[in-house]
Amino acid sequence: MSCATRRWSLLAIVTAVIPLGLSSAAHAAPATPNTALQSHAACADNRPGLAHCLADVMMPTAVTALTVAPHGRSSVTYPNPVGWTPSALANVYGIHWGSTAGATKKIAIVDAYNSPTIAADLATFSTTYGLHQCTVANGCFTKVNQNGGATMPATDVGWALEINLDVEWAHAIAPAAKIELVEASSASFSDLMTAENTARNSGAQVISNSWGASEFAGEASLDDAWTPGAGQTVFFAAGDSGVGAEYPSSDPNVVSVGGTNVHVNGKTVTETAWSGGGGGCSAYEAATVAQKALGTEAQAGCGTKRATPDLSAIADPATGVGVYTTTAYSGVTGWLVVGGTSLASPVVAATTVDNGVTLTPAMIYGSTMSWRDVTAGTNGAPCRTGYDLCSGRGTWLTARNSVVPVPVKLY
Repeated sequence: MSCATRRWSLLAIVTAVIPLGLSSAAHAAPATPNTALQSHAACADNRPGLAHCLADVMMPTAVTALTVAPHGRSSVTYPNPVGWTPSALANVYGIHWGSTAGATKKIAIVDAYNSPTIAADLATFSTTYGLHQCTVANGCFTKVNQNGGATMPATDVGWALEINLDVEWAHAIAPAAKIELVEASSASFSDLMTAENTARNSGAQVISNSWGASEFAGEASLDDAWTPGAGQTVFFAAGDSGVGAEYPSSDPNVVSVGGTNVHVNGKTVTETAWSGGGGGCSAYEAATVAQKALGTEAQAGCGTKRATPDLSAIADPATGVGVYTTTAYSGVTGWLVVGGTSLASPVVAATTVDNGVTLTPAMIYGSTMSWRDVTAGTNGAPCRTGYDLCSGRGTWLTARNSVVPVPVKLY
């Protein structure tokens, strides 16, 4: 997503983001100044040969103008989370959520650069929401470099926030699953390909990738780098710049995850398009066999080319989630509200391990999965009944329908 901004009052964000469950550790209302917020791309760089992360963070207007503080120092700290609780977001998608969700499974997460505080930040996140602790000591959390070693790459504050989003919310949706974080030395495709190979060989059932780049001629020659192993699903965020396919999301071997805005009225959940959610017709990749069988590429106006996304999940930062970080981002530590298709990818990856399935194109474009069809809004392409470039097939409902059987609460 570009750095074009949308301004909101912080009170509006708290009101719009509707948690449906609250851990005892987070009962205190956050101390929130009534200042304007803007949506800000954590990784704005989009140069050829480099990937950009797809996290979008809501920041007070005054704070975004600050220079990044040195690690360990902060000019602003938010002591409490704002956004969905894990149990609330699980209810939105009908996930059989609880302390054993994801047990015996592993989620691999590939990102660039390093979040030096992720292990400690994950511990605080888990304590806040009453989740199972996922630590190096208990064997739940592993962090390696792109070659599987222990020497970590340099820190980049934008990618560090991305890493914290990915790890914390994969854990939030699948609390009992193991997590292996693989950190590439840089955002170059060559380094990320090496990291992806390490993740593929990690024994993980799913690999979540919350990054991408504009499509380019010759991209198909790299497709083998993202091909999942046996019994494995690879997810890529579809992008945060609205209509237009991104790579590797457009690779036919992967599951492309777009983004929505989530609304709650009483106990009823509806989802509309997030204007920034990625999706589009690939310029270089052919449609999958499963897409062709459904007629998806023709319905979307893509001819015989790959259409993205395949499915979607919560992404609009205005209805985002709390991410905890002590690596200062624009001078801020503590809890930040973050979204982007960077959120949607780990949420769907964690949902997949919760359900113990290998999510294949044949499943997504078949008739065995239940969907909340997203028919309202636009990302530059209109949402409509059935498949579209706005949300793919819609959002995956794993157990329940759109009626949420728990009271709505605000922080």
